[in-house]
Order: sequence, then structure tokens, then C-alpha cells
Amino acid sequence: MKNSRREFIKKGAMTGAAAYLGSIGFSASSYRRIIGANDRVNVGVIGFSDRHKDAHIPCFMNLYKEFNFDVIAVSDIWKKRREEGAAIWKEKLSHDITECVNNDELYNIKDVDAVLISTSDFQHAQHTIDAVKAGRDTYTEKPLAETMEDARAVMKAVKESGKIVQIGSQRRSGSNYIAANDFIQSGKFGPIVMVELTWNVNQPGRWRRPALVAQLKEEDTDWKRFMLNRPDEPFNARHYLEYRLFWPYSSGIPGQWMCHQIDTVHWFSGFPHPRSVAANGGIYAWKDGRKNADTFTAVFDYGPLDDISAGFQVLFKSRQTNAAGDVTEIYYSNGGTLNLDTNRITPEGGLKAEYANAMNMKPNLLHEIYLNDMLPKIETGANTGGDSLTLAHVRNWMECVRSRRQPNASIEAGYNHSIAVIMANAAYRTGEKVTFDEQIQEVMAGGKVFKY
Repeated sequence: MKNSRREFIKKGAMTGAAAYLGSIGFSASSYRRIIGANDRVNVGVIGFSDRHKDAHIPCFMNLYKEFNFDVIAVSDIWKKRREEGAAIWKEKLSHDITECVNNDELYNIKDVDAVLISTSDFQHAQHTIDAVKAGRDTYTEKPLAETMEDARAVMKAVKESGKIVQIGSQRRSGSNYIAANDFIQSGKFGPIVMVELTWNVNQPGRWRRPALVAQLKEEDTDWKRFMLNRPDEPFNARHYLEYRLFWPYSSGIPGQWMCHQIDTVHWFSGFPHPRSVAANGGIYAWKDGRKNADTFTAVFDYGPLDDISAGFQVLFKSRQTNAAGDVTEIYYSNGGTLNLDTNRITPEGGLKAEYANAMNMKPNLLHEIYLNDMLPKIETGANTGGDSLTLAHVRNWMECVRSRRQPNASIEAGYNHSIAVIMANAAYRTGEKVTFDEQIQEVMAGGKVFKY
């Protein structure tokens, strides 16, 4: 598997990806804004969202003194959120915060060195492009992109800029995930034969914002700027605030939840994206006008393009209508199981002697290992996206802004999870088995390039 994976990555780099990225080098401007160890890093906020309030702010407040970071400006096109953001940050940091009606105003503030981007899903790519072209490092929330056009554009812009861009795939900074990856890369786990990913809730109000929707007036925001490169339509407060329920502003479950878990598959296996995806689902319970599924299942095939007999399958299933099963990630090999809910590697399901001997084979059973024992500072208990992961991820971003090393979740990781998200969304919306064309870097459904 290692050899086939290496060949797959090598061939991918030499064909399609190289056509877009291979000739891109770091420009002379890449190093113009490198920050000294003793200089303060001034941060601007792009989008004062719930994610920013609930995760970015507490993490930042835990770390900003240690790394000499500060927040000096907030950009949000909605007046209510812009004013709320400035007020909250002023209270936290005990100094005035500049309110910016849009990102252009924020980038006119020369003292802004980096930005935290947590805008609508479909805006992440373009907002990251604008940031790096303005010479700023970014922490960009996931999903990075919901269309291949956006994914290619943001990859190109980031690579040309040489800026530090951390994608909000916080599992990449979790100690248990790092330990799991190290164990798999050591060869002790054996080739992955199957991955089961689950993300279940029972929340009719998930991604709904009815109280805010009632407050949003067109005259208080910039609807055309919100739309960016999506098709024109009349002002719609639900599309603005509940965008995760509506395509083409978000793919919903794939872009919000699946992208976290599928990123670990890319990381652990070394395969940058699936060979194919089939999916189905629907709006089975929450009939509230949404266009994205409340129940979604996708089956992925991973492996080298030139050897369909090698590789493994990934099953992702998610529902918002029953929480049984919760959030789990389980990796299987012939020798046992790696469970990132319990943080344990066990011989469960491994090849037992009674079955191996019958085929003149040796039994294959892993020893039980607790991932928490593999690293001295590992978080305890399950880690499936909690605040401790985001804290570690923001720390890694701050360290990399200082050191100029690549962060744990690089732009390449974001590009690759975007491919998987777009493939899954395309499979759901077309009913076709979807593949990826390496040469043109496009998602193909029914022999045609998938377009929204």
C-alpha cells in the first residue's frame, strides 16, 4: 500500500496538479511582512460569526499575551455584527477597535498583519485570496472551497503569496490524531482496509437563526458584496444567516462536518482525494424550507488510480434527526481497530488463529494501545472537534506566523478536503458516481464537469 500510495501521489503531482501549481513559486513580496519575534502581531477579524465568538475569541484570549498578538479591527458587512464585534473585543482587550464596513477598509489599515476568517462557507476561498493578496497571513475556517474554481484560485493565490494560511481543520493539531497518524505511518497498524465516520445530532435548530433573521434588514448590510461570485438573487435573510441550509452557499453536512473527518483520512493514508464517491440522502424530517439534506450518506473509494485492487473504502454517515451514534471515527486494518472516540488501538476484528490457520496464514492481531500513553501532553478522553483542538490549532497558527513554518493544516490540506467535499456534494445532487479528473483538476459527474 505504501508503494502504491507513493506512486499515486507522485503521478498526481506530475500531471493535473502540476499544471496549476507546479510553476508557482514564492514571489519577492512573500517575505516583506515577516514579523520579528518581539514585534506585536496585529489581527483583523473578517466576519464576526458565531464560530468566531464561541471558538476564536476564547482561544485567542488564552494565547495572545504569550505570543504578543492583538486584535485591532473588525470587518463585517452587517452593521449589527460589526458593532457587536468591536464592542466585545474592546471589552476583552481594553482598547478601541476599528470598525470596518468591508474587507477593503480593513486592508487599508497598514498595521493589520493577519486576519481570522470565519465568514459564510462559500466566501472562505475568496476572502483568503483577498487577504493574501493584501499581504496578510490568515486563519481560514473550513471548508476552504465549495467549487473547484474557487479551490484552484485560492491555492494559486496562497502559493504565489507565500503567506501563512492555517485552515480550520483542527484535528491536525490534536495530540491523539497526531499519535494515531504516527502509529499508522510506522506500519504497525497495517494497511487501512476500511474507515467508518459518523456525525449524528438531533437538532431541528442546527444552523437555524430565526431570531437573527427577523432582525436583518437589507439596508443594514451589503447584499451584493455578500453574494460574491454566486448567481444574483434578491435579498434573502435566511440565505444570509442560515446559509448552511442552502446550496450554492454551502453544501451543508459535507462542508461543515464531513470535511473534518475526511481530512484525517487524507492525512493518515497519504491519498490526497477519493478515486470515486457515491452518495444519497434527503430532507426527511426538518421541512423548514432548507435545500441541504438533514440526512446524508457517502461512500468513498480511496487508492491509486492505476490499481483499483489496492486501497480501501470510507463510509460517512450523518443525520440531524437522531443523535444515536454521536460523532465517531474508526479505522480498520486486518489486524484490528483504531478508534478515535475511545483513543484506543485494539485487536478487535483482527485475523484470529482459527481462521488464519485454515488458510495456511499467520494470525494478525494488534496489541491494545491507549493513544494517550503515546505522547506526554495528549488531551484526555475523546477528541472529535472540541475547544482543546481549536486551542491547539490557534496556537500552531500563532507559532507559524512567528516562525514562517508551514502550519499543521496547510493550504494543500484545505485544497484536498475541498475536492472530497465537492465530490460528495456532486454525487448527492446528481445521483451519479463521481470521479476526479487529475489533468484538469475537476470533479466529474456523468462524464461532465460538475457545475452548480
